[in-house]
Amino acid sequence: MRALLVDDEELQLIRLQNAVKKALPQDAVLYCFVNPVQAAQKIAETPVDIAFIDIEMPVISGIQLAKKLKEVNPKVNIIFVTAYEHYAKNAYELHASGYVTKPVNEEKVREEMENLRYPAAHRADKLIRIKCFGNFEVFAGGAPVKFQYSKSKELFAYLVDREGAAVTVGELNAVLWPEDHRSYLRNLIADIQTTLTAVGAGDVFIKRRNECYIDVDKVDCDAYEYKRSHPDDLPKDRAEYMTQYSWLT
Repeated sequence: MRALLVDDEELQLIRLQNAVKKALPQDAVLYCFVNPVQAAQKIAETPVDIAFIDIEMPVISGIQLAKKLKEVNPKVNIIFVTAYEHYAKNAYELHASGYVTKPVNEEKVREEMENLRYPAAHRADKLIRIKCFGNFEVFAGGAPVKFQYSKSKELFAYLVDREGAAVTVGELNAVLWPEDHRSYLRNLIADIQTTLTAVGAGDVFIKRRNECYIDVDKVDCDAYEYKRSHPDDLPKDRAEYMTQYSWLT
């Protein structure tokens, strides 16, 4: 289970962290932030099951941060933490899972955990996190994966777009270049294999004979999550999907 904790007051965040640690399973991973802007950047890279968010914060309010969370994962459990009960209406409108007034303690957190809107699965961490909305990016351990060649990243993006379907070397060549560059394509494939292996994700990319594909069960991907939650709305119909690649137009 992954939990996001955000409060712009450091002392309040420490109290929240202590309460959540006692209430959640021992293997739960906590991401704690006093800066809501940094928290917003984190959720673009790493999905969470539950979020405890202070409502009144500078730059990005808790309500705004919750909306960003919902865009990444519509079924995230959001529990607002605040000293002011008049925010309950905002929490209801966002379909929040819960609402806790300060001071937060273990008992209050446990009560909310027993009444989550969406079950928080105990899932094994995926090898890498893929971001398709906006510029395409690949993350391992929260850090961007650096391929040697920019075309390697583009090739990998195309395989992500194919959602695990096998793609022939000929098709990859046609997508990436108007001319025949199959010899260079072999360098890109080797680069992907070497780069992913170096970050412990070598099993994600599969090369066999004359085709390549990715193991979608070993990645977290915002586009895949969006498609599962919005089956009638294709991610690639959204204008911000993999914005740097022309082959999507």
